[in-house]
Amino acid sequence: MLLSEYLPIFLFMLVGLGFGLLPIILGKILSPHKPTPQKLSQYECGFEPFEDARLKFDVRFYLVAILFIIFDLEMAFLFPWAVVFTKLGNEAFWAMMVFLGLLLIGFVYEWLKGALEWE
Repeated sequence: MLLSEYLPIFLFMLVGLGFGLLPIILGKILSPHKPTPQKLSQYECGFEPFEDARLKFDVRFYLVAILFIIFDLEMAFLFPWAVVFTKLGNEAFWAMMVFLGLLLIGFVYEWLKGALEWE
């Protein structure tokens, strides 16, 4: 009895696994495999690589990526709130205004610190 309740979950996992693995397996079986030295060579912007792949990147790349992730995730909280906006009371509205105010303060702080300037 108890195991039969987990059957739909198990079937769902099998179907999901099948959808993920079946195209990979079919592609490996059905696609032609004719490697040439040109196909196996490294490609970097149309010319041969000239330096080690383990270069030090400028910290601004990481900073922009982190800022994007932070603000993108924060904005993701707005969508569920906007869907049920008319059903929420004043407390939820003001809680979101505080949240957006803090987000705005963080954005202005990053702007004033020059984190958004690329130079």
